Amino acid sequence: MTEHSGGAYRLGPGDQLRIIVVNDPELTREFRVSDTGAIAMPMVGSIPIAGQTTEQAAATIEQALIQRELYNEPSVAVEVITYRPIFVLGMVERGGQTPYQPGMTVLSAIAVVGGFNYRAVTDYVGISRMSEDGRAREYRGTRQSLLMPGDVINVFERTL
Repeated sequence: MTEHSGGAYRLGPGDQLRIIVVNDPELTREFRVSDTGAIAMPMVGSIPIAGQTTEQAAATIEQALIQRELYNEPSVAVEVITYRPIFVLGMVERGGQTPYQPGMTVLSAIAVVGGFNYRAVTDYVGISRMSEDGRAREYRGTRQSLLMPGDVINVFERTL
């Protein structure tokens, strides 16, 4: 796989969200998706949203508000404020984590961490990504491969 699987972005642990509940300033605020994949809303409790798109999460929150009898016809919007980071390791100048930006490629992520070092393979990398079943899968990526939040990029060492 050289490109990420298409489709809308799926929420996951570490994402920072702005949730807007129309006509309710108490519930309109920022939330972080927990390690368990849920958000904790006042008066509502824990709502699992990991793996959902922002539209699906909004519908899930609306259903929770109806079930708790807080609203008859709630209107909710969800937007991602900060995506979970990506990680770059291996033959780069300064490995570590860096904030994800939509449209980020392998090459732009490597540039953010100082670029390839002199021992790096520069044509391809390993990309480790969590799949929808919760398992990490490793793929071979190119410099142009699109990244997803939470990806781990491994830059390999050149053999002499």
